[in-house]
Amino acid sequence: MGSVAAPKLATDLLNSGSTISYRGCMAQIFGLHFFGSAEIFLLAVMAYDRYVAICHPLRYTTIINPQRCFSLLLLCWAGGLIHGICQTVIMAQLPYCGANVLDNFFCEIPQLIKLACSDVYVAEMVIVVSDAVITLPGFLTLLVSYATILATLCGHFGKGGRKALSTCSSHLTVVCLFYGPVIFVYMKPSSNSQVDKMASVIYTVITPALNPLIYTLRNQEMKGAMGKMKQKFTRLFLDQRE
Repeated sequence: MGSVAAPKLATDLLNSGSTISYRGCMAQIFGLHFFGSAEIFLLAVMAYDRYVAICHPLRYTTIINPQRCFSLLLLCWAGGLIHGICQTVIMAQLPYCGANVLDNFFCEIPQLIKLACSDVYVAEMVIVVSDAVITLPGFLTLLVSYATILATLCGHFGKGGRKALSTCSSHLTVVCLFYGPVIFVYMKPSSNSQVDKMASVIYTVITPALNPLIYTLRNQEMKGAMGKMKQKFTRLFLDQRE
């Protein structure tokens, strides 16, 4: 999602601009919902993967085989494509007039709806229902997967249990950073709150930027490299003091 809104934002900041064409706005709407809904499906698939790995470790390679991985990945992209097209078509059907000034740094549906010249109640309800159809199943999959994982590990929080839960920490961090702002912005009717802008910045810029860091910090090779770097800096600091 960061690849959709961030480049335009950076260009506007460098060129002191603040305009976007109608086609560019519709392209942003499609891109945000295409990649956003695909990520929702992908996070649900990752939760299912963690569930199988922890609750059915002996059957993991049988259940999560290459063919099933490809099918799940294809489902994620197909769901994102369908949702992106539906949201874009809904917004393209609305008539726009007046100043056409968006109260945000990119084209976002809650802000774009305010510019419509017709009654938008039906469009708002369709968008909320559409987002709920995408968001809620993925969120419920996450809840069920991790509830089952916790129930399986209940009473086994020794070294093995802690290690199993630690493998889920990076995924849970990304889930919280992603779902929180998205639910706040889209799972309610339009609002003029300035907090909406902060939430938009989190899930379009901050979360995508943090994803590589969050996931790589759980990587054993990355941990080893950081440990060696820490030792080198410590040794260098001690040598300078001597």
